[in-house]
Amino acid sequence: MRAEQAAMVALLQGRPGGLRWAEIAAEVRAAGSAVAVWRWLMPPPVPGPAQEANALDAAARQIAQWAGHGVRLLSILDQEYPARLRQIPQAPPILFARGEMIPDDLAVSVIGSRQASGPGLDIAARVAQGLVRRGVAVAAGLALGIDSAAHRAALAAGGRTVAVVGTGINRAYPAGNRGLQEEIAQRGLVLSQFWPEAPARKHNFLMRNATMSGYGLATVVVEAGERGGARHQARVAAGHGRPVILTDLVTRRCDWARALAGRPGVHVARSLVSVLDLIDQLIAESPAPPGGLHPVASREPLG
Repeated sequence: MRAEQAAMVALLQGRPGGLRWAEIAAEVRAAGSAVAVWRWLMPPPVPGPAQEANALDAAARQIAQWAGHGVRLLSILDQEYPARLRQIPQAPPILFARGEMIPDDLAVSVIGSRQASGPGLDIAARVAQGLVRRGVAVAAGLALGIDSAAHRAALAAGGRTVAVVGTGINRAYPAGNRGLQEEIAQRGLVLSQFWPEAPARKHNFLMRNATMSGYGLATVVVEAGERGGARHQARVAAGHGRPVILTDLVTRRCDWARALAGRPGVHVARSLVSVLDLIDQLIAESPAPPGGLHPVASREPLG
């Protein structure tokens, strides 16, 4: 496994032939081995075993250094790579993790506006509490507003929450959520698909949205505007064939949400009870990923 991880890192850093990460990931998945792809793709200017050993050894040392700082690397070939995420076309070739990895994690994304209203924040918290009572992890993007409310409510209820971040895992964005990010790393899981020191960039968050959609069983959009990450993730999730639940806070205000509501797998929930009933139905109907079993959905009231 270590040799495969080192070869994957070396490929992504070297990008032989100018290949994009997605193209490298596709080659590795097709071959079933990053080492095999490394030996095949490295261009002629890098001849001989000495240079090859140097590059792979450097990657292995970097992986060990990350591990020494509490950051774990996962390759898409590793057994512990999230099973549902592996099923989408945009599955990242590598992930960086802090916290507990559960390959068959049953999670639902709870997302929405950074400039959330009071009712939106309340719904996000109560949906998160309902997920915890059902033994389901709460996934969100660590943004202000709806994301933070969902993360904090899951932690307060003693449940599992997963932060899928749009920066390197050693960065905190927004900076004010650094403490929350650390608490999630200690009690849940923080995931990043970017190099550990990567700064916040706009396109990173679009890529992160696809990863969050892939990680979870479904996406709940609590509140949103006409533009923004929630709209993007909802569309991506629908494209993945993953269920999307839109609250009426979204469908009342957003043209894109009303248009999306007509697509297969997109549901409109008129109340909190409707959101949780839909989640129960999705859990019951969804097959477990390879190697995993779903927990039994709880019908406990929210109180």
